[in-house]
Amino acid sequence: MSEEQHDRLHPGIVQAQEQLRQGRISRREFLRVATLLGAGLSTATVLAACGGQEAAPPPPPPPGDEEVPIDPAPAPAPGAIRRGGTLRVGVKTQAVDHPARFSWTESSNAFRTAFEYLTETDEENITRPHLLESWEASDDLTVWTLKLREGIFWSNGDELVADHVIYNFGEWLDPDVGSSILGLWEGSLTIDRVEKVDEYTIRLNLDQPKLDVPENLYHYPALIMHPSFNGDISSGANPFTGPYRIVEYIVNERARFERQENYWQMGEDGEPLPYLDAIELIGLGDDQTAYVSALQTGEIHTFYEPSATSFQALRNDTRLKIYSVDTSQARVLRMRVDQAPYDDERVRNALRMAQDREMIMDIAAFGEGMLAHDVHVSPVQPEFAPMDLPLYDPAGARELLAEAGYADGIDMSIAVGTGWSDVVAYAESLQQTAEAAGINLTLNTMPNTSYWDIWTETPLGITPWTHRPLAVMLLPLAYTADSAGDPVPWNETRWVDDEFSELLSQAQGTLDIEARRVLMADLQRIMQERGPVAIAWWQRVWEVYNPGFQGVYAHPTLHTIYFRDMWYDPDLDPFV
Repeated sequence: MSEEQHDRLHPGIVQAQEQLRQGRISRREFLRVATLLGAGLSTATVLAACGGQEAAPPPPPPPGDEEVPIDPAPAPAPGAIRRGGTLRVGVKTQAVDHPARFSWTESSNAFRTAFEYLTETDEENITRPHLLESWEASDDLTVWTLKLREGIFWSNGDELVADHVIYNFGEWLDPDVGSSILGLWEGSLTIDRVEKVDEYTIRLNLDQPKLDVPENLYHYPALIMHPSFNGDISSGANPFTGPYRIVEYIVNERARFERQENYWQMGEDGEPLPYLDAIELIGLGDDQTAYVSALQTGEIHTFYEPSATSFQALRNDTRLKIYSVDTSQARVLRMRVDQAPYDDERVRNALRMAQDREMIMDIAAFGEGMLAHDVHVSPVQPEFAPMDLPLYDPAGARELLAEAGYADGIDMSIAVGTGWSDVVAYAESLQQTAEAAGINLTLNTMPNTSYWDIWTETPLGITPWTHRPLAVMLLPLAYTADSAGDPVPWNETRWVDDEFSELLSQAQGTLDIEARRVLMADLQRIMQERGPVAIAWWQRVWEVYNPGFQGVYAHPTLHTIYFRDMWYDPDLDPFV
């Protein structure tokens, strides 16, 4: 790299390169920062090599920044890729309308086959341009310039241009749409600050520094829609840019997506992607036993989000291939702080102290995962600040309850979706351990669909939250308020803390990972002392596949971005 090219780098990249040279951050964290600030991955890789040339052997990385082992998708050998085949995925086809209101990964996985994102965060938590060609950030992280790839066409023949992206920002930032995306941008961006520079360039003029803009563009409800969007993404009538077209979508039954000709990305064989002819989604209900059986008979080739129980049933089946990765995905025990008794932080703390988290993880996840600290920040997220694990303390919980006016104990009812076996195990384990603390916990069980109907309303429940690559991306979604002071759409607990919000705003604009970790230590302390949630363990996730399908890997969010470039080799299919 020439001196002139080096001088044009964002100063945050230069700073991170020096931290890498000194062994203060990992190579992965450097790549994450460099690509976030607009360096292409190839440039970032060269910079990483240069940054490490003079470095002594680095010390162990800070907790949460270790290189998480991932079973990578092997690079295909020349001539190895084949075209054709249909992938059958066991997953429920959920009722949907506007993608900006998606509340679950299953829906985004279905429709990311046809609709696409401006960016993509890969299996190593590195965010890259997708529909965007590149982005640039100002030195103070308040101005982000987004450059679209030219020559990408919608299925109706229109070229993708800046006006189309601005339309989507208008939907995301409209409170009436009710999108969780609004929480990501709250206090930073309003639609009047989204500027069209030219036909392929958009400028975001932020009201405060923000480092996670590229990651936010890959928040799973942020699929890019044509301005002619008819309000129903499943209809098959909307223009799309992706590799597959919607042929059929029947709620709670099945869906089919077929290969779209002339997709804009090319495959390893020099022809347009995708390699597969079709993808079929097949719903088999909420009980994963049905999916396990269907996979073991060859009826389906994989299924969505195998539970720890399913993993145990399949781990020794030599006919299958399993990929795994640790995540920031969690089953969150959440309390509405605007309703008694959870408006009293002593009650919330007593419930947290009533958890035997090691027992919970052993029972709910067969010990597969990482113990958690009752804060919604995971050790796999780079800014996690090390802290001591809370102890199981039923006597201390009793004392807190007595102080709160419940000397004779307290009755609680918890909403539990029975389709998540680990959620049920979590609740049942807590029911046992909480008894010694004077908490009589009743389980209000229901199908998952019924839980999703009330997940923001029930006073006490366990909500599955998926992985986010950065804590500063996750926390605004669930623990902040909008400009009017009302909780953002996904703030299911209604908890808004002024000190927490101020520190989080600072963290969102702090690029230096070490400085951000200092802020995160205070954020985590606040959550642990007076927050609205308990988190006993962080999940490990698995992809279990028929090995005839190649190019698969485990993504922390179980996002199937590999659907467009996976292929099928019948010679490797043990069920043929």
